[in-house]
This record gives sequence, structure tokens and C-alpha cells, in this order.
Amino acid sequence: MIHAANDDRLREECGVFGVFNHRDAAALTALGLHALQHRGQEAAGIVSFDGERYHSERRIGLVGDHFTRESVMERLQGHCAIGHVRYSTQGETILRNVQPLFSDLDAGGFAICHNGNISNALTLRRQLIKEGAIFQSTSDTEVITHLVARSRKDLFVEKFVDALLQIEGAYSLVGLTNKKLVGARDPLGIRPLVLGRLENSWILSSETCALDIIGATFEREVDNGEVLIITKEGIESHRPFPKRPARPCIFEYIYFSRPDSIVGGRCVYDVRRAMGKQLAREAPAAADVIVPVPDSGVPAAIGYAQESGIPFELGIVRNHYVGRTFIEPEQQIRALGVKLKHSAVPCEAKGNRVVLIDDSIVRGTTSVKIVQMMRDAGATEVHMRIASPPITHPDFYGIDTPDQKKLLAATHDLDGMRDYIGADSLAFISVDGLYKSMGFKGRDPDQPQFTDHCFTGEYPTRLTDQEGPPSQRQLSFLAEVG
Repeated sequence: MIHAANDDRLREECGVFGVFNHRDAAALTALGLHALQHRGQEAAGIVSFDGERYHSERRIGLVGDHFTRESVMERLQGHCAIGHVRYSTQGETILRNVQPLFSDLDAGGFAICHNGNISNALTLRRQLIKEGAIFQSTSDTEVITHLVARSRKDLFVEKFVDALLQIEGAYSLVGLTNKKLVGARDPLGIRPLVLGRLENSWILSSETCALDIIGATFEREVDNGEVLIITKEGIESHRPFPKRPARPCIFEYIYFSRPDSIVGGRCVYDVRRAMGKQLAREAPAAADVIVPVPDSGVPAAIGYAQESGIPFELGIVRNHYVGRTFIEPEQQIRALGVKLKHSAVPCEAKGNRVVLIDDSIVRGTTSVKIVQMMRDAGATEVHMRIASPPITHPDFYGIDTPDQKKLLAATHDLDGMRDYIGADSLAFISVDGLYKSMGFKGRDPDQPQFTDHCFTGEYPTRLTDQEGPPSQRQLSFLAEVG
């Protein structure tokens, strides 16, 4: 997929979903993937098992473009299925990279899908290739398949755990064998995974919103470092890692999870609204109207308006029908590109002092256009308030952030950022304020409650692939396979 060069949003990671023991397993999986579509819009896939054969359907594009077709769904037979929606943080968006990946192993078929990023995958890949492994994709997920296949352990669960003990980074995994549905979460629980139930069927999902769409009940979150093996006999829980406090990704609350999901026992919508209230306390503004940058800025803007007493208005309209593949051929057209996605409501801007509320600033290019758009619509002042701290460091756990030198907050101080985007004032919620929004007194510097490296530079795991010589670090998986 071709993205506009000035795209200024954080890219969602991926979403995983699995169903065990239901006659409509593939159809339920397709519905679950619909609910998780916000986590990845580049590709989708489903693998099912009918007791004798595996069936795989993988497509470039949205779930609804392909998995509502009767001809496709009829081929996905069986009482067990897993599925995946993808945004590529490792590897091209080509069909061979679309998950779930399937392999025939010595013990039988094995399908797997992955949300997150393995931070030593390139190192492991080089090692495996030297030992004779043949890779069919440029995805980091395939490393796990090779590690499982090469394990000298006897039982599948032992082989699977053996593979997990060799990988670093962030992951939620859902796998399928001829007898088992498998779920696993990284030792810090950076990426989310939940367990649900639908009558006598078990469900694994990245978020609770996908349980809701199929009428399943939420049972619990998969614990950090836990491996679940689901069979007809029930659920086995394995905990192969030393016990550590969980550190889930804080961006699940700020941006990635759907507002109607429950993450870590917290309603995401309520947390985002609380962030807006905290932001209003920390960074008040003399203004006439609060306007969210849709859609992710809406809950925080509501909270800011409630706390400040300034009216909330939908002063920007988002066009939901603009695809991410728009190619802007000429500079004159590029300059108009923001109007394809966002349009000001003149009657809410004209003559008013406006406070724009957004969830984050990455490169800042979109903020420049939004601020100017409000001025063009007649706003007398434009103030910007951001419901996350400044993003100063890149991510290596499944969020596609730019290089550090392209992060606006890494190259400009607050005044420089304000001048760059053209606002009358600019303020961010503090790191402690972000934690207070989630019910804590602040960030514990000795034992942070969340993975927050994008704001603090404190990475909670080794970054093996980033530690080698620059020439090796710059090699992508695609370069590895020619």
C-alpha cells in the first residue's frame, strides 16, 4: 500500500482473533476482525481447521472487502479459526506477508498470527538462515514458526514455549493446531490479549470490543507472560517466564484501542475523557469553543470542555471515505490534501477563540494544516492542547513511528513546536498527569506502571536489532531477502 508522504498519524499495530469449538468459527472470526479493523487496514486473513484440513484465505485490503463474500466464507470450514488484521511495521504489504501464517510442521499444521514487534527478529532471522532455514515472507512472525519447528522438545506446548524464550519485544500471539487454540502474551504484557466465552466456545481477541460484536462474555485478560492452551478438555495456563509486574503499552489508552473497549479494567473512553480533564487543569486557555480533531480527539475534548466550562463543538468534520492509498500527484493538489480528510465548520470557527484538542503530535505536518484551516475559517485565535506528552522517542514494539529526527518534539522545544504549527499557544499533558488520568498518583520512576518509552526514552526490554553496527541496523527484512 502507498501512503501519503506527509501522513502524520501513529500507525496502529495489528489485531488478532481466535475461536475454538464453534460451528460458525470463521464467520465469528470475520465479525471479530471487523471490530478490530481500526488496528490495521492494510490486509486481513483467516485460517480455519475442519478436523482434517486447514483452510486459508488471505487478502490485501479491508475485512469487509473480502470476508463478507459467500464464496470466500464457504471455503473456511471448521469449528476452529484464527484471524488477523494488519498494518505492517515489519515487512512489505504483499500477500506472502499477510497473516495468519501457516506451516506444516513435524507434529502437524500450525497457523499463527501476531500483534506487536519482535525486537530481535532480524538477529534471529540471520542466524536461522545461516543454519539453512528458508523464509517465505519478510514478516518477523515467521521467525516464531521456524523456532517452533527447530525445537528439540517433545510436546507442542514445550516447543512453543521454547520459541518464546528466544524472542524479545512485544507480542500477543494466537495460534491454531489440529487440536489446540493457543494464546500468548509477552512477559511485560505490552500488547493486549483477552479471553472470552460464547456458550461452549472460547474466544481470544486483542480487545473486548470484538467480543461484544459476537455476543461473547469477557472472562479475563491473558496475563503478562502467560501461555494459554485451549483444547476440548479445557484451558491450560502455562507461565514460563519469571513473574514481573505488567507494563502494558500506554498508547492503548491514548490512541489505539477502540473507545468502547475495556483495557486493564478501565473503560478507554472514560480514560480519554479524564485525560482531557487533567489537560484542562494543567493547561487552561481563555477561549470561546473547544473543538476536537476527529475522531480520536473527541473524548479528551469532551473532558476538557467539562472541566473548563468552555462549550464543546464539532468544529471539524472528518470525511470517513478517504482511503489511505490516495496519491497526491502535484504540489498544488498536495496542499489541499488535508481538506480531503478534515473540513472546518465555519459557523463554529468564525470570530471565535478556538482550542483544538488532539491525541498526539508526531511530525506536526497535520497540525500545521489543521491550525491554518481554522484560521481560514475565521478563528481569531487558535490554541492547541494535546492529550499525550510530547513524543520524543521512536517505538520498536509494533507502533510505526518515524525516525527520531522526524519527531517534532525531538527536534524542537515547546516554543519551536508552537511556532512550527502556527498556533497561538501549545501545551501537552504531563507524564504524571497522564498517569493521574488512569487513577495513579503519578508515574512511579522506580517501577513505571506502563510502557511509555515514546515520552520518556525508557525502553523496558532489550532492543537487540538496534544494538548492532549502523550498517546492519539499517537493513530491513526486505533487504535481507533481496
